[in-house]
Amino acid sequence: KDRAMEKIKDLTLLSDILPTGYHGAVTAGVGPGSTVYIAGAGPVGLASAASAHLLGAACVIVGDMIPERLEQAKSFGCEVVDISKGPVGDQVAAILGTPHVDAAVDCVGFEARGCGNSAHKEVPAQVLNDCMGLVRAGGAIGIPGLYVTEDPGAVDEAAQFGNLSMRLGLGWSKSATFTTGQCPVMKYHRQLMQAILYDKIKIADAVNAKIISLDAAPKGYMDFDKGAATKFVIDPHNSTGEAA
Repeated sequence: KDRAMEKIKDLTLLSDILPTGYHGAVTAGVGPGSTVYIAGAGPVGLASAASAHLLGAACVIVGDMIPERLEQAKSFGCEVVDISKGPVGDQVAAILGTPHVDAAVDCVGFEARGCGNSAHKEVPAQVLNDCMGLVRAGGAIGIPGLYVTEDPGAVDEAAQFGNLSMRLGLGWSKSATFTTGQCPVMKYHRQLMQAILYDKIKIADAVNAKIISLDAAPKGYMDFDKGAATKFVIDPHNSTGEAA
């Protein structure tokens, strides 16, 4: 118990974002020497990036448009691209010398934004199309990002019923593999717990985890909605002694 409590901030993340991000990396085929693009620098995206490092990736590139989140990704060794500054492929090419990666992970989902001049508006299929454009022939795309059957608030009528303008022909022409669906969280628990306990991954640092009280939860949700580069962990009974 004492050993677990020393790492409780990390172990708590086994409940959701670490297995989800890890699942995205695994289903994208990340392994030793891989080049990887992670779309989204929220908690799941950062967890996926940390997981890619754990799996042995040579270069992990994280894309987002919020400067604080990009800085958080850089803090544990990721390269970054700012989607508001133009096409992702061009920025990836500036890093790798090629606009292609071995593996891509969509940690954004159905509320994706566009790139460049379109970054201010919703473009639901943007990340899926970016991933299909980036991944090499025979590569794989992990999609832990949430896509829904209906979204009444979507930008157009088609997207309101889950119909997105995907370049499926591009993915087909590359023989790309797509893996979607809810993460089987329990499948990864033991392996990831051991990785945490033996200091192979410092997930709380990677996602900038912050323990807060139940009273502070509403503000935490508001800050997260604004794009805070923080994963808020609620400790209602202050069992850690860290709840603020």
